[in-house]
Amino acid sequence: MFLTRYAAIKWLESPSVYHIAKDELYELDDESFVFMKQCMSPGGCITVDSEFFRFCAEEGLLDVRNDPVKRPLVAPSPIPSLRYLELQITDRCNLKCRHCYIKKQDYHELSPEKTLGILHEFEEMQGLRLLITGGEPLMHPDFMAINEMLPEFLLRKVLFSNGVLLDKGILKHLNVNEIQISIDGLEAAHDALRGKGAFCSAMKAVRLAMDAGIEVSIATMVHPANLNDFDDMGSLFTGLGVREWSVDIPCITGRLHDNSAFQISPEKGGRYLGYGFGGGMHGSSPGFACGLHLMAVMADGKVAKCTFFTDESAGRIEDGLKECWRRIQPVSLGVLDCDCEHLESCRGGCRYRAKLMGGPFGKDFYRCALYGILKNETGA
Repeated sequence: MFLTRYAAIKWLESPSVYHIAKDELYELDDESFVFMKQCMSPGGCITVDSEFFRFCAEEGLLDVRNDPVKRPLVAPSPIPSLRYLELQITDRCNLKCRHCYIKKQDYHELSPEKTLGILHEFEEMQGLRLLITGGEPLMHPDFMAINEMLPEFLLRKVLFSNGVLLDKGILKHLNVNEIQISIDGLEAAHDALRGKGAFCSAMKAVRLAMDAGIEVSIATMVHPANLNDFDDMGSLFTGLGVREWSVDIPCITGRLHDNSAFQISPEKGGRYLGYGFGGGMHGSSPGFACGLHLMAVMADGKVAKCTFFTDESAGRIEDGLKECWRRIQPVSLGVLDCDCEHLESCRGGCRYRAKLMGGPFGKDFYRCALYGILKNETGA
């Protein structure tokens, strides 16, 4: 028996095997870990435990056929583990969305050579999911060169896009498992935020990607113009068969500072965070706030806990991912100014948004509104 090409052994807080295509992580006990590592070898592995084999086969982890794949070294990850890397390969974009956190006009790109080094480091740290972001990643002048690197790495690759540049030619050659496309309402609401014709382009991209056999997820930002669209969006996305629908509220930074018509209060916007479906792009662990396993690399080479925290850089890519990750301190739920019964599921909400509203340990009032406790928190 052999590991399938979609199965990757990862030594995180506990030994695990990750199914890249399904985005599923399975924890292993010591005996199973030793066995699964044997299944990585050219000679494969043998077990008399037919029930265990049947489970692994049904989950797509083991097969009797050998499908040789270049596999990285399995070594203990840092604690906490870096599982999700937001890789902003460019901050250039073909749209000028009114809510975008990127306001600057001096653009940067990560070179293919630097990108390759980052991917090797992330895989060595036992990473799971690579989030390829921008700007619009397809605006990178060497995007196809970066795309050609991706099959070398046993990671789940997710491309974030506004969909405008996605066509059959590009989709035919993309080496990603998933594309996340931004759709911020039905046509009038989406185009109000992103520009005329953007909705039709995004929806066309969704259908083309699915026709190409690539999984699609949708990201939606709540704004005053799309509040009446959520039920219809839910039906639309479910009917299309998208993998996941995530809903969030943009932080008042970047261009949103200058577009007050698209800003929304916690009282009006918070409840819409209850929409969406799927597992979420990156999780945390019990007792810790959002972002425990996430780090971001910006197009200018800075490294931070996420792309919003560029003003709190943990270093540069020249310092090495492992060193930058060491400098980012996990945020315990116990230090937050939160004490409601929903804290463990809420995880303190977006820590950048909370920082803007109440300091580094403050509350994300949009999440408070979702859970129906905003009146108690604000006195409204």
